[in-house]
Amino acid sequence: MLIAVAFVLLLLLPSPWNLLAFCVAGLLGLVELFAWNRTVRHRRKQVGAGRLIGRNATVISPCRPEGQVRLDGEIWAARSASGAAIDDSVRVVGRDRLTLIVEPAPGDGR
Repeated sequence: MLIAVAFVLLLLLPSPWNLLAFCVAGLLGLVELFAWNRTVRHRRKQVGAGRLIGRNATVISPCRPEGQVRLDGEIWAARSASGAAIDDSVRVVGRDRLTLIVEPAPGDGR
């Protein structure tokens, strides 16, 4: 972001000040870039269906044993050994390819 500001300052300010502002904003932009790189370097990547294990979902098609659940606005195929009705809350306990294995969520009063 600051690198873009540096180029804008280079074009808008009068002669000696534009180069000074460009250098300062450019250096701050590089510091910002290295700081962001340092903070995100060791984070584990959160991608794929595996990240859904342990999360709660809502049943939108009865799971007896196959059905569908909604999780984070996405619809997933699901399988439940104990069964689940529409609008039940279920917990994802595993997956088989792109089918989530679910069981009733703890504390679900239904």
